[in-house]
Amino acid sequence: MYNILLFTDSGVDDSLALMYALLHPELNVVGVVTGYGNITKEQAINNTAYLLQLGGREDIPIIAGASGPLSGELATFYPEIHGPEGLGPIRPPEDLGEVEVYDIDKILDIVNQYHDNLVIVGVGRQTELAIPFILYGEEAFKTVSAVYIMGGAFLVPGNVTAEAEANFYADPIAANQVLEKARNVFLHPLNITNKAIIPPAVIDYLAQNSQSPFKDLIKPVYDYYFDAYKKNVPGIQGAPLHDVITLSALVNKNLVKYLPRRVSVELFGRARGKSMADFRPKPEQEPEENLDWIGMEADIPAFIEDFTLVFMGDTKAKS
Repeated sequence: MYNILLFTDSGVDDSLALMYALLHPELNVVGVVTGYGNITKEQAINNTAYLLQLGGREDIPIIAGASGPLSGELATFYPEIHGPEGLGPIRPPEDLGEVEVYDIDKILDIVNQYHDNLVIVGVGRQTELAIPFILYGEEAFKTVSAVYIMGGAFLVPGNVTAEAEANFYADPIAANQVLEKARNVFLHPLNITNKAIIPPAVIDYLAQNSQSPFKDLIKPVYDYYFDAYKKNVPGIQGAPLHDVITLSALVNKNLVKYLPRRVSVELFGRARGKSMADFRPKPEQEPEENLDWIGMEADIPAFIEDFTLVFMGDTKAKS
């Protein structure tokens, strides 16, 4: 069992990642930090509360993240990809009842509560992951077992600019700080996440047969997302679930092959958000504690199977 603190911005694939985490029998979600990204912070909080309510997990604390990047720039949102509320065509109920939302200090409380037995999973912008280092110093996450991140693009095109992936591009200052200060970081870049395509036939099957509390959301949310991808990537055969494979890699240790390299992020200019590492046959030597683990290859058929099995039913009975 992995205790995870999930950092998300609650767009389509982020929301499917939260559903996956709530359903997976080996994942124990101990908190959700949610802020701006694909949608506004307020929308992200509302989506998270809605999904936790559907999953019967209102006990999981929701932590309010940031409204924008560390630079102070205005955030850019993507309703054409994720829908006006972040769940494709789905609009969460306006009245979810009383929802308690914690401030950012709750992150440190959770880290201390699960001393040496916590994995941080960041599938949104890196702003909220960077803030604890600013508030509490470099030792903020010293007892965290590992940090799993969806972000970056290495030796492949970006998805926001020619070279930059969206999470790193939105707040390169935060992304670079996290990679500099966090330890035991496992990166899941576009190299593998662009290939994490769930075929529409799988979604259709789940829409008919799933026993999960999220059954009625899976198909409309996925179809909206897939339609957006078909406009941006002509000929694509399904929608890539970038964030879900990051979680799947945590519980399926042979799913992703990693390469140890020190990673940094370009902060400014035309290459803003570009993730950089030394891929020469003999890279410059770095202390082991400075190395990050870059996902370079993934077993996509195994990922599809894992996704299908998890979403087939409510495999997790928790009080």
